[in-house]
Amino acid sequence: MKATIKILSFILAVSFFSSCTSNTSEETKSSVEEVQKLSVLAPDFKSDLAYEKIKEQLEFGVRLPNTPGHKKCGDWIVETMKSYGLEVTEQEFEAFSFKGKSLEARNIIASYNPTAKKRILLAAHWDTREVADQDDERKNEPILGANDGASGVAILLQIAETIAQSADKPNIGIDYIFFDAEDGGKPESFEGNALNDYGGYLMGSDYWAKNPHIENYTAFYGVLFDMVGAKGATFYKDKISMRVAPSVVNKIWNVASSKGYSSFFLSPIGGDILDDHIPVIQHRNIPMIDIIDQKLGGNQTFFDHWHTHDDNLDAIDVNTLEAVGETMMQTLYEENGVIQ
Repeated sequence: MKATIKILSFILAVSFFSSCTSNTSEETKSSVEEVQKLSVLAPDFKSDLAYEKIKEQLEFGVRLPNTPGHKKCGDWIVETMKSYGLEVTEQEFEAFSFKGKSLEARNIIASYNPTAKKRILLAAHWDTREVADQDDERKNEPILGANDGASGVAILLQIAETIAQSADKPNIGIDYIFFDAEDGGKPESFEGNALNDYGGYLMGSDYWAKNPHIENYTAFYGVLFDMVGAKGATFYKDKISMRVAPSVVNKIWNVASSKGYSSFFLSPIGGDILDDHIPVIQHRNIPMIDIIDQKLGGNQTFFDHWHTHDDNLDAIDVNTLEAVGETMMQTLYEENGVIQ
């Protein structure tokens, strides 16, 4: 996901801002000022284990399509989700680097309670960036992507593990989607043409949104996790999320406040962010929001180490992982009670 989006204004303003409406019901609506009263106690999200799952991803090296680390990490995600008893689908597709190189990519979809009609979509991208275009050194080398990639994956994996090991389970369906080929957009220094409507980014989510793993797939709503593990993270309300699914945003932010994480989940509206929720909204008409670390009021758009080689394990804070993971666990368990 990438810098504040200028191209969205003409790609999306007409195509879905006026036509896409949230399919959430009154049960998810809450005011910005209201603090959510918790009615169900969700199991604890173990942030230390989420941290270890980031570490495991980094041990594969860069997860750039066509590399050994990418293949091994993808296989690991598949086997890990299967070990939690989930139904896993692998969706292979051809993507392209910003230089036009063909990439062997795959989206990974894991489903909990696949027959449930009420479904929540949780997503993150699992690939890493080919270049360190925001770094002062080694700009043409790929990055490890501890926060930009691995943190969102770890949140999804840990949520799935927590539910699998819990005696009480949420009485809804959950689809975890690990999008590939998200971070392949061209750097500003590259003068070639963009390869898709999103500047070469979001290829996995764009492919899945146009070719869902289940025909006519839909969800009650979706939540995207991107750059959700850095020290000092600030999650402002993404502007696009607030346009298409304000009730979902406010619900989750109120849950965060009730759990004591209001220093992470902040009330001001952030920027228009180009991220994997966009194709899902545009092509599947699913009200999907983006939880993403943004910075307001200066020249910095994202966390300090964005698209640099310093996006490594040192950039990660278990307190941030806890805030995000605990908030989402509680939100899921609030949706429709639990199965005893």
